[in-house]
Amino acid sequence: MPLQRWRNIAACVLLASVISPALAALSNSETQMIRTIDAERGRSVGLLKTLVEVNSGSRNIAGVTKVGAMMRAELEPLGFTVRWIPMEKAGRAGHIVATHKGDGRGKRLLLIGHLDTVFEPDSPFQHWTMKGADKAEGPGAGDDKGGMVVMIAALRAMKAAGTLAHADIEVVLTGDEEDAGDPIELARADLIAAGKRADVALDYEGLVRDNGRDMGSIARRSSNSWIVRATGNTGHSSGIFSEKVGYGAIYELVRIIDRFRRELPETNLTYNVGLIAGGATQSTDPEGIRATATGKTNIIAPLAEARGDLRTLSDEQTERVRAKMKAIVTDHLPGTAATIEFPDGGYPAMAPTPGNKAILDRLNIVNRDMGLPDMPALDPLKRGAGDVSFVAKDVDSFAGMGPYSTGDHAPGETVDLTSIPLQAKRAALLMSRLSAEKRK
Repeated sequence: MPLQRWRNIAACVLLASVISPALAALSNSETQMIRTIDAERGRSVGLLKTLVEVNSGSRNIAGVTKVGAMMRAELEPLGFTVRWIPMEKAGRAGHIVATHKGDGRGKRLLLIGHLDTVFEPDSPFQHWTMKGADKAEGPGAGDDKGGMVVMIAALRAMKAAGTLAHADIEVVLTGDEEDAGDPIELARADLIAAGKRADVALDYEGLVRDNGRDMGSIARRSSNSWIVRATGNTGHSSGIFSEKVGYGAIYELVRIIDRFRRELPETNLTYNVGLIAGGATQSTDPEGIRATATGKTNIIAPLAEARGDLRTLSDEQTERVRAKMKAIVTDHLPGTAATIEFPDGGYPAMAPTPGNKAILDRLNIVNRDMGLPDMPALDPLKRGAGDVSFVAKDVDSFAGMGPYSTGDHAPGETVDLTSIPLQAKRAALLMSRLSAEKRK
């Protein structure tokens, strides 16, 4: 055999011996997806910058609509049929609902993101700014314009590799995740309907890192609110605690709040008091975010009000805690009365389920095949509520497919640009594999 041929064979053997087990575990199409995402990193960052430069605060109807049009322009070339669902009746702009028809055999995927941000047009935080080579700050850079960019990067890679062709995928991008429209039953009707059509739901809000380790979110706590209103007799302060006058509204409200603190604690539960006021007069604005009160030190207060939130890991926990709160409220001090109200419009819980854990297990197979560490399940206390919770009762769900960012919901929100291709690779491989699994 010629010497040159021996050298070629030896080189091939050597190359095979040094190929990492991770790369060897990937199919040709998966390797192509990874290459596409790396090659389009600049495009992804450019798209994110363009999206961030358009203000889309939840109440900015024109801005959210414009971002919706920009996302339509990304999805339609990938073969999605895109609809704009107007939400004027809920006081918001609207939602994007996009469908991709595959071969009808694999698992049906629902991808969830949102067009809006917490930064309204009057916010001082409006523009994209690079922070070194690998970070950028801007309104919604992480939450959730970064998530939408990860989604698009993954879908483009699937398209290039041919795995998108057989995939049945529905995308719902809400326009009011940060400040849901009212009534919420209308504002979330299309998302809930999409959940009932899906086999797996993937939420493209941000990746959470805990002590530097990427985590998987198989649960999200609810977000509900409560209002306690206390009343009492008024009169000169010298009569406080007397049989005739009683304790007054403020003491009654303090009793209730303190008993909440002492008697409600349990695993995965938090309850916060965010606004409180009381006095001779007291009122709260229609939005429930501003309170005013008047009074004097020598007048027993007849009115007091407190507002707060309640976060639980399951509907059962929500109902159990609400019952405890009601019982505490009705145990009045002498000469007082109080009521508790739980307003509509909250976010349900996404309870940890075996089906949700199975998605994380599949993602961790992707991680191993890519040579990445496994992602443990995140403590739900370390993540807030989100739109995926509206579908979690109907479909196995997973959250945190978007990029890693810090300082969300505040000026200086900063996205780690290196996490965009990382998360897009995970997403492209996971979605390709799930969509190839036979649906039940």
